[in-house]
Amino acid sequence: MLIENLATAQPDKNIEKRGPAIQAAFASDGSPSKAALGFAQSCDTTFEQLQRLKTDKGEWLSFTQAVKGQATEQLIPDIIRQAIATLPIAKRMRWGSFATEFVRPVHWAVLLFGEQVINTEILGLTTNNTSQGHRFHGPAPITLKHPHDYAAALFEQGKVIADIEQRKTIIRAKAEQAAMAVGGIAHIEDDLLEEIAALNEWPVPITGNFDPRFLALPKEVLITTMQTNQKYFPVEQADGGLLPHFITFSNIESKNPESIRQGNERVVTPRLSDAEFFWNQDLKQPLAARIETLKTIVFQEKLGTVYDKSVRVSQLATHIAERLGADAELAKHAAMLAKTDLLTNMVGEFGNLQGIMGRYYALAEGLPSELAWALEEQYFPKQAGSETAPSLMGQILAIAEKIDTLTGIFSAGLIPTGDKDPYALRRAALGTLRTMIENQLVLNIPELCQFALTQYSHAFDKEATQTQVVEFIFDRLKSYCLDKGYSVDEFESVMSLSAHEPLDFMQRLQAVKAFRQRPEAESLAAANKRIRNILKKSETAPATEIGLLSQAEELALLAAARQAASDIQPLLAERDYQATLNRLAALRSEVDAFF
Repeated sequence: MLIENLATAQPDKNIEKRGPAIQAAFASDGSPSKAALGFAQSCDTTFEQLQRLKTDKGEWLSFTQAVKGQATEQLIPDIIRQAIATLPIAKRMRWGSFATEFVRPVHWAVLLFGEQVINTEILGLTTNNTSQGHRFHGPAPITLKHPHDYAAALFEQGKVIADIEQRKTIIRAKAEQAAMAVGGIAHIEDDLLEEIAALNEWPVPITGNFDPRFLALPKEVLITTMQTNQKYFPVEQADGGLLPHFITFSNIESKNPESIRQGNERVVTPRLSDAEFFWNQDLKQPLAARIETLKTIVFQEKLGTVYDKSVRVSQLATHIAERLGADAELAKHAAMLAKTDLLTNMVGEFGNLQGIMGRYYALAEGLPSELAWALEEQYFPKQAGSETAPSLMGQILAIAEKIDTLTGIFSAGLIPTGDKDPYALRRAALGTLRTMIENQLVLNIPELCQFALTQYSHAFDKEATQTQVVEFIFDRLKSYCLDKGYSVDEFESVMSLSAHEPLDFMQRLQAVKAFRQRPEAESLAAANKRIRNILKKSETAPATEIGLLSQAEELALLAAARQAASDIQPLLAERDYQATLNRLAALRSEVDAFF
C-alpha cells in the first residue's frame, strides 16, 4: 500500500472538558466543593485554572486543554496492526511455531515513512526497509530508500511486477500475441485473468496443444475444463469455434520452456479424456429417462422434490404459453426436461454447465431446436446486466421457473431479510421483470402468482403470500426503474394505478416522464390538483350536461373534454400512453380559461 501526501503529524487541538454545574461547584461557605476539586485533579490542573461555561441550559465549570498532535510515524504502527486484525479473512492460518494468524504465511514486511524506516512488529515480524524479489530470478535482498522506489526496484532487481493491474495488462497482451501466433484469438474471461495475475509475479506465456479429436466435444465443455481445472486461456477461431491450442502462464523464465509445454499437455489430456467419457456416457440415455430420478432429489422440505417442481413449472409454462399464443405442449415438454441435465455426468462434474448441456443433449437426441435452446435459456439472465432469454420458449420457461421459485419459497416462509437471500429471490424477481419488459411480453404478475400458488398443497395463507410476492417483485421494479433514470415520484405516480403488467407499467412510466417535460405539464398538474380538491369538498356531482351550463368557458371546456375523451379511446386501446397524454395536454387553454 502506497499512501501519498500524508500529513507528518496530527493537528494540534483544544479539548474542552465540562465539569460540575456551578451550583454543585461550591460549598455553603463559598469554598470549592469536593466535586470541583476532583474535576480539577482529573484535568491535571488547579481549581483556580478552571473556567466557567455558560449556555442557554445553565452554567458549568470547564477546562480547555491544548493537546499537541502526535507525529505520524508514531501512529502508523497501531493503525496498520488494527487494519490487519480487522480484515475480513474467512480462514486464517498459523505457520511454524508462531501464534500469529493471517491469510498466508508472511516472511518479511517493509514499513517506510518517506525515507525514514519505521521499525515495529507486524504479524510477528520486525519491519524494516528490505524486501525480496522473485525466488528464482531475484533471490538477493532489495533495499528500499523511499516508498516510491518500491515498484521500480522490485521490477528491475527482483523480476517482480508489483502492480496486479499492470500484470493483468501484460498477461492479456501476451496471451493475445500467443494466440495470434497460432492463427487464433485468446478467449479471456475477467475472473480467470484476475486469478492468473494473482498467481504470477513474472508471467511468461506458454502455448500448448491438445488432440484435435477433442474438438468434437461441445465448445463450452473444453473451455470449462481448460479454465476451471488448468487455468488456461483457450484459443478460438474467428467464427467462435475452438482451435486445438491453449495458453498458460509460467511464473519463471525457464531455460527449457519446451519441458513446461509438454508437462501441461500431459496434464490436460486426461482432463479432456474424462470430459469425453462423460459426454459419451450421457448420450447413452435420453433426457426423458432421467425425469423419474428427479423424484429422489429434494428441492425444499415443504415444496417437495425437483420432480414436483418440474410438474409445477410445466403447468405454469403451459399457462403462460397460452397467454402469449405460443406452443403450450412444447412449453410443457421443455419444463419437464428442464432439470434433467442436473443428473448427467457432465453437469455433475461442471455445475456451471447446467442448461448448456441440456441444450446439447436435447439436440443430440433430435428434440426440437426451440425446446433445446429453452433448456439453456431458463437460467437467463445469468447475472446482473446480462441478456435475457432470446427465444420466446426460453422466455416462457425462464419466467415460469422464477415465478415458481418465488411463490414457493415465500409460501414456505423463507422470505429474504437484509443481505440474506439463499434462494436468490431478488435476482429471480428482477430476471422475471426484465424478461417481460425487454421482450415486450404482456403478462400480469398477480395473476401468474395466483396461478402458481394454487399448485401447493402445504398449509399457508395464499392471499397474504400472493400480496407479499407481488410487493417483493414490484420493489425490484422500483430499483430497476430508478437505475434507468426515472424519479421516485414518477414511479409512485404509476404505482398508484395498480398497473400489474410490467410492460404496461413501463409504457405508462415512459409517458409520464415525457409528459412532465412539456411546457403545459406544470399548469395542468396544478389545475388537476385544484379540481380534485374542489370535488372532494363538493357533495354533488359535477355538472356535465349542456343544459346546466351557461358561460362560454364552461361550454368550451365540456366540448373540448368530450372530444379529447373520444380521441384518446383508440390510443388507450393501443396502450399508446404518450400520445394519450399529448392529446390531453391540448386541453390547457380551455382549462385555464375556465378557471
